[in-house]
Amino acid sequence: MADEVFIHESSYVDDGCTIGAGTKIWHFCHVQKGAVIGKNCSFGQNVNIGNNVHIGNGVRIQNNVSVYEGVEIEDNVFCGPSCVFTNVTTPRAHFPVHGVYAKTLIKEGASLGANSTVVCGHTVGRSALIAAGAVVTKDVPDYALMAGVPAKRIGWVCECGKRLDDSLHCECGREYMLNNGSLIKKK
Repeated sequence: MADEVFIHESSYVDDGCTIGAGTKIWHFCHVQKGAVIGKNCSFGQNVNIGNNVHIGNGVRIQNNVSVYEGVEIEDNVFCGPSCVFTNVTTPRAHFPVHGVYAKTLIKEGASLGANSTVVCGHTVGRSALIAAGAVVTKDVPDYALMAGVPAKRIGWVCECGKRLDDSLHCECGREYMLNNGSLIKKK
C-alpha cells in the first residue's frame, strides 16, 4: 500500500504529470500539466503545483501554498502553511511574460516557515530555515537561519533544525565550521 499514490477526490491532476509512489495529495489541490513530483510527498489542503514544476522526494507542502512554474524544490523540503513563491520580478497584468519566469531553487532539507515569502530568482540553501513571515529577497546560504522583512541571517541551524551554539555545535552532536564565509558540516 505504501507504493500507492493517494489523490483526494476533490483534487485535480492534469494529464502529463508524474507522481511518485507513496505521495498523498489532499483536499482541493491542483497539479498542473508537466509537473514532476517525487516519492513520499504530502500536499495539504488547497495546494497548487504549477506547470512543469519539479518537486523532489519526501517534500511536505502544507495548506494554501502555490508553487509556480519556475520554482524547483529538492528532496525533503518543508513548506509551511501559506508560504509564498513568486515567479515574475515585475508583474503587470497588461504585460504578460508568456512563460518567461525567474528561476527559484529550494535546496535539499530547507524549511520555509508559515507565511514566509521567497521572491523569485533566488536560491534557498541546503538545510536553511526561513522563519515564519520572513521575506527572502536574496540568496540564502546553506544552514542559515533567516528572519525578518527583508530576511537577514540571525544565526545558523543544524540539518536537524536546531539552532547552533556560538561554537557551531548542535545538541544532536553534529559539528560545523565556517569556510570562506560558508558553513560546512565537519566530517
